[in-house]
Amino acid sequence: MKLKRRQFLFLSSLSAVGAGFLGIISRYASQNTDDIQKAVAATSKKDLLLRFVSVADTGTGAKGQYAVARAMANYYSQNPYNLVVLAGDNIYNNGEIEKINAVFERPYAFLLKRGVKFHAVLGNHDIRTGNGDLQVKYPGFNMKGRYYTFRRNQVQFFALDTNSNADWKNQLIWLEKELSRSNAPWKIVFGHHPIYASGIYGSNPDFIRTFTPLFQKYNVQLYINGHEHHYERTRSINGTTYLICGGGAGTRPVGKNEWTEYSAEKLSFATYEVYPEQIEIKAIGTDNRVFDRGVITLKSV
Repeated sequence: MKLKRRQFLFLSSLSAVGAGFLGIISRYASQNTDDIQKAVAATSKKDLLLRFVSVADTGTGAKGQYAVARAMANYYSQNPYNLVVLAGDNIYNNGEIEKINAVFERPYAFLLKRGVKFHAVLGNHDIRTGNGDLQVKYPGFNMKGRYYTFRRNQVQFFALDTNSNADWKNQLIWLEKELSRSNAPWKIVFGHHPIYASGIYGSNPDFIRTFTPLFQKYNVQLYINGHEHHYERTRSINGTTYLICGGGAGTRPVGKNEWTEYSAEKLSFATYEVYPEQIEIKAIGTDNRVFDRGVITLKSV
């Protein structure tokens, strides 16, 4: 049977698309096509290693914080998780531990009652009272010190004190030692201050010089922070994605840079599903809707 030219081109394009689609899935090459991401994720749900969320700049006790907390609880009800990365400025305005009930225990009561563990770092507001020492000792923040590491399944987390008065000399020695000895395939670093950012503070040239060589050398796939009151996800920069989740209680304007994959001035938090070969990231607003999706793929060292 002879095909008309239009029919032949249509069938040929279907064949090419099908082959290309399978090739893309096998290489995990696209981060911007929802259908491809869903197809990849559907094949790997049974291999989920860890689900967690991150949020920062939370501790106001005001309606914005409660709105994000409700969205976090709603997400938990549909997708249970047992870890929250709390990336600093946990108690506004001056880190007063006596406010802990109003700015932490009440807003996140739903999660805390279900055994969800928050792992915190100190922000610049947190060190204004007693240099944040009482927050470090507060059991609900699960801090082993001003900087520390912990592991969940195949994921190792490295929590940093990024404040100007941090013990930088010893902390950097510690960080390189811990990164070098880690055998975890997934390495995630978090701190309060940004390395790359498109908000009012912008990127930190000193941090870029200090951290990015370490991250590249030891295959750190993700850095999470707050300080900037917006959401921003970069493309992979020398193997590392940088994610700002500072819309935990309030927002400020954000722009874009050439390395920005997505940015938004939204009250929000970020979610992460870790699989053997990839991390799937979603950003969720107070309307419980996903407004950004991204994928980090595991690269062989």
